[in-house]
Amino acid sequence: MVMSADAQKRAAAARAIEYVRPGMRLGLGTGSTARHFVELLGECVSAGLNVVGVPTSDATKADATRCGVPLTTLDETPELDLTVDGADEIGPDLSLIKGGGGALLREKIVAAASKRMVVIADETKWVPALGHFPLPIEVIPFGLAATIRAIEAACASVKAPGSAVLRQTKDGHPFVTDGGHWILDAKLGRIGDPKALAARLVAIPGVVEHGLFIGLAQVAILAGPGGVRVVERPSS
Repeated sequence: MVMSADAQKRAAAARAIEYVRPGMRLGLGTGSTARHFVELLGECVSAGLNVVGVPTSDATKADATRCGVPLTTLDETPELDLTVDGADEIGPDLSLIKGGGGALLREKIVAAASKRMVVIADETKWVPALGHFPLPIEVIPFGLAATIRAIEAACASVKAPGSAVLRQTKDGHPFVTDGGHWILDAKLGRIGDPKALAARLVAIPGVVEHGLFIGLAQVAILAGPGGVRVVERPSS
């Protein structure tokens, strides 16, 4: 029996549950795959597991509350044991593109506060090189045209030329993040040097954060038609 894409996501989330231990402080990711993890975690909590979570978005906060997962904040709990989150692309060194759901800033803050990050995804997210998925870049609305120009120049300078397009809602308004910012999606095709591009992007004044997650994920759990496989970062 072939698993549907949604069933594959749930299988990856179920494997991630195995990394959770009693008493852990958990970062809870955002997106369809992370939602499965939150639901399964809620089942464990109802069975007696003692954990506390920090949600990376208002949507995840609502899901966790619905599932009965106790929540805290990074102000109350600034050090986390484990973050489990999805990804839009995963490279061979476990560098990621995230932000398709618009929560990249909070996701990166939570991941950076965690001792370990586990990424869960269906196998289609595993790629030989990042960049086919448009790179989300969170920006402030002020000076948008100048910021776009600087971003496109930065991308071209590391041999990843492309256009940065303002993300919009279905009714044509700018997509607004939980932090009140806008998102540009940079259509680059292939990012040969993610570290170099990340450095260029963070130096742009109008950029709040970008969706390149480098050196944060230690483990990727990938589910496909043939089952679930676990990939650990070579340096970890």
